[in-house]
Amino acid sequence: MWNTRTVWFDIAVVMSVFAIGNILFGHFEEHKPKALRLLKVGLVVGLTAALSYLGLRWVAYGLISALGLGAVYVHAWWLPRHGINGWTGEPKEKYYALLGVRPRRQDRTG
Repeated sequence: MWNTRTVWFDIAVVMSVFAIGNILFGHFEEHKPKALRLLKVGLVVGLTAALSYLGLRWVAYGLISALGLGAVYVHAWWLPRHGINGWTGEPKEKYYALLGVRPRRQDRTG
């Protein structure tokens, strides 16, 4: 009944990684447009599904692992080295300056 060697299982794995990543680290992408964030999810899921369908599942999981290791490197070493907390992204002003972006203006009425 259960089979982990399907495209749908691979899509579920990728979407689970995105769900956990957005819950824990979504505040690092607040400055990006939502359409761009959705496009990233669509591209990664599409690429993973295509590779899995073509029998290159190991390549898909290799890419996912490489991206995961890159994220660990950035959050555990690169950001703290530049004076930014790799877990919270604070101080925000310093984080945005490091990225070279201007933060969106937040409406503080109410």
